[in-house]
Amino acid sequence: MIKPTIKVCGLTKLNQIQELVDLKIDFLGFIFYEKSPRYVLNHLSLEQISEINHPGKVGVFVNEDLEKIIKISEQANLNFIQLHGHESENFISELKQKLNPKIGIIKVIRIGNQTSEELQKTIKQQSTTINYLLFDTDSQAFGGTGKTFDWNILNDIEIPIPYFLSGGISLENFNQLTTINHQPTAVDINSKFEIEAGNKDLEKVKEFLSLIKNEASSI
Repeated sequence: MIKPTIKVCGLTKLNQIQELVDLKIDFLGFIFYEKSPRYVLNHLSLEQISEINHPGKVGVFVNEDLEKIIKISEQANLNFIQLHGHESENFISELKQKLNPKIGIIKVIRIGNQTSEELQKTIKQQSTTINYLLFDTDSQAFGGTGKTFDWNILNDIEIPIPYFLSGGISLENFNQLTTINHQPTAVDINSKFEIEAGNKDLEKVKEFLSLIKNEASSI
């Protein structure tokens, strides 16, 4: 079963963020995509994000300008950059060269109707400079839909580096994670743990954290 490693994405409220820090959530996700209903800069400043004392602050970007990513990563004191768009291998390599070397890169692969062979080809085309893959459900909104993809496709491919699993993960489908042979390094939760976009239901997050820990301890 998966390790008790969780990313809560789409954060906008300082009081909730602090409670998640106290809960020792592993990754905190901040969305820097202006079209997202969880666009963090509508709620928090880069300075406020920079002052959050946590080693797993993830900035989520979609087809963003390279220099802007670098600037935000420095001003917000980010630990990881998550690329959720159509960023090319050359773009990622250049970004890696210019970023603070302590900042990791997470590259999202969106899964829709492609075959396992097509997915495997996409994985092989990824830059060797990335630290993690993240598999999410394909959508025009670039995530946050609350919809899952067929996790069985992950059993038909080789995944060469650690990965995050995203897309509609909830309290209700948590047990289905056991069907994945190559378990994710982290599960990425978002819309299924909200009262409304950007406003998290922390009681649900606590319940999920308890489920993960109980499952891991029973192995």
